[in-house]
Amino acid sequence: MTILILGLVVFLGVHSVRILAAPFRDAQVAANSNRWKGLYSVAAAVGLGLVIWGWILAWPTAPQLYDPPAWGRHATLLLVWLAFILLPTANAPAGHIKATVRHPMLLGVIFWSSGHLLGNGDQASAALFGSFLVWAILDLISALGRREPAPVVVKPRADVIAVFAGTALWAVFVMGLHRVLFGVSPLG
Repeated sequence: MTILILGLVVFLGVHSVRILAAPFRDAQVAANSNRWKGLYSVAAAVGLGLVIWGWILAWPTAPQLYDPPAWGRHATLLLVWLAFILLPTANAPAGHIKATVRHPMLLGVIFWSSGHLLGNGDQASAALFGSFLVWAILDLISALGRREPAPVVVKPRADVIAVFAGTALWAVFVMGLHRVLFGVSPLG
C-alpha cells in the first residue's frame, strides 16, 4: 500500500497545484511555460507509474473494508459509461455537453471513482478511488470558484462523437480490455 499511497500523493499532488497554489502555478507558467509543462508531465507520469505499480502490489492481498451493495456493479457500469463520454469531451471542441457540464473531465472522474467505490470494497480500491473522488470534488469546487465563462457551443457534432466514441471504448473495456489490463471482468 505504501507505493500506491506514494503514487497517489505525487500524482494528485501535482494535479492539485492549481487548487492549492494558483499564484505559484501562474508564475511558473508565465516564466517558462514549456519548462512547467515538462516538469508537470514528468511528475505526473512518475506518480501514475507509482499508482499502477502500487495497485498491482496491493490489490491481490488488500483486506475487504466493506461489502459493496448488490446493485453496485450495475451502478458501476452506468457511471463508468458516463465517465467514458465525459472524459474526452474535456479536450474536444465545445459542444452542448461541454457547455452545460462546464468541467466534464472532473465530473467524469467523479462518476468513474464513485462507480468503482460502489463495486469494490477492498482497501486498495478505497484508497485509489476514494482519493480520486476527493481530489475531483475539491478540484471541481475550485474550478467553479474561478467563475470562468461557459464555453460557446461551436461544434454540436462533438457531442455525437463523444457519445459514440465513449460508448464504443466503454464497450471494449467491458467486453474484455478491463480484464486484460486489470485482471477483473466488470461483468463478473
